[in-house]
Amino acid sequence: MSTQPVIEKNTDTVLSAQGLVMRFGGITATNNVTLNLKKGARHALIGPNGAGKTTLINLLTGVLQPTEGRIILEGHDITRLAPNQRVQRGMVRTFQINQLFDTLSPLQTLALTVSQHLGLGTKWWQPLGRNPQVAERCAQLLEQFHLTEVMNQPTQLMAYGKRSLLEIAVALACEPRVLLLDEPVAGVPAGEREELLQTVAALPADVSVLLIEHDMDLVFSFANFMTVLVNGTLLTEGTPEHIANDPQVKAVYLGHGEEMRDTGTPQGAKAPSGGSAAHEVASVGGKVNG
Repeated sequence: MSTQPVIEKNTDTVLSAQGLVMRFGGITATNNVTLNLKKGARHALIGPNGAGKTTLINLLTGVLQPTEGRIILEGHDITRLAPNQRVQRGMVRTFQINQLFDTLSPLQTLALTVSQHLGLGTKWWQPLGRNPQVAERCAQLLEQFHLTEVMNQPTQLMAYGKRSLLEIAVALACEPRVLLLDEPVAGVPAGEREELLQTVAALPADVSVLLIEHDMDLVFSFANFMTVLVNGTLLTEGTPEHIANDPQVKAVYLGHGEEMRDTGTPQGAKAPSGGSAAHEVASVGGKVNG
């Protein structure tokens, strides 16, 4: 088994993307991006559609291999590790579109995940009572994510908000030190969002979270640090107060918003994220200042 080179460790930084470049033919989707996720951070990654957010997350999680640059997780270079190896090292991702087994219940899904994490993968199908450790951990997660009432219901029959909660519960069952939340409220009806927002806000403090999200209310209520990508390039980063008042950010969102209203999307232009994100940045900025 090969070991990964150990880099001089910064105890404040758990995940570091250093000079990442991703080219697809003649297109540069990620252009020399450097991002540092601090220990215990609530870090949001935002930007218009086409900004390169998904490409960056795919690089961090190993779905894509960068053309240039490297990725450091807790002092180890993981740039060439496979996605499952990154999970084993403590970095877990949720997806914008749920990656769940439709025919399994939340209890069965969590039992499978917890058993695999504990090295009991070949015995996951046994009754939960056979392993008190699995049963106890499943009960904790079901309660924490408000899934107890639907724990025996097939996932495909659950409300979309509950499915999103289950996916985050599955991620936490892997006991990550770094959690990448990929648009957790995407597709969730407004009436189901509050429970999800509260649960995301209550994630364990020792888990460092990188949030990719279009919902600006969630972003500004959750994040203590923010990074803005535009056209694959890091535009700016800082505290929510800084981002809300940054003229470059307002130009990106509000400028594109005006183009959309006046002339439609010009050829080659990027649409604003989330449809109404331009207005959301402005309105949330007002809330931050207020």
